[in-house]
Amino acid sequence: MIRLFKVKEKQRELAEANGGKHVKKQSAGELRLHKDITELNLPKSCVIYFPKGKDNLKAFEVSIRPDEGYYTGGKFVFSFQISDFYPHEAPKVKCMTKVYHPNIDLEGNVCLNILREDWKPVLNINTIVYGLYHLFTDPNHEDPLNHDAAEVLRDKPKEFASNVRRAISGGYVGKTCFSRCK
Repeated sequence: MIRLFKVKEKQRELAEANGGKHVKKQSAGELRLHKDITELNLPKSCVIYFPKGKDNLKAFEVSIRPDEGYYTGGKFVFSFQISDFYPHEAPKVKCMTKVYHPNIDLEGNVCLNILREDWKPVLNINTIVYGLYHLFTDPNHEDPLNHDAAEVLRDKPKEFASNVRRAISGGYVGKTCFSRCK
């Protein structure tokens, strides 16, 4: 579980720093985001970090190191951008690591149903991270963004495994060059 600042204490500190002047209270979405991040219970192979500091909860990154499946041994970084309408609007998630994957295209767009049509306000950041982790342990060729990878996974799983290993190691798959992501 991640321990971040307590909301009321932070508001009190800000008020004191401003000479006792009233400081804008956090919105319901900000409070919910704070709660979601504070209550994260991630797999050991997933790490969250805040490149802009822990005071900016709306922009963070999650790295995933799958410990089973085709992508074992790789490290994949995702950026999260949270809108002002969270939790009524799903976070924008992008894969920062170029990866050979049926559900992630070469630009980093992610095909995960809970980030699109199946998003509901009862879902949270923890659910998304587990969904992303699941994409690496069980890629889905039936709902692809990278149609070539999906076709190889469906029709030639051994070749798919070889392509993934080559991409993770920093090699070419077809005409696409991948950087080492171990």
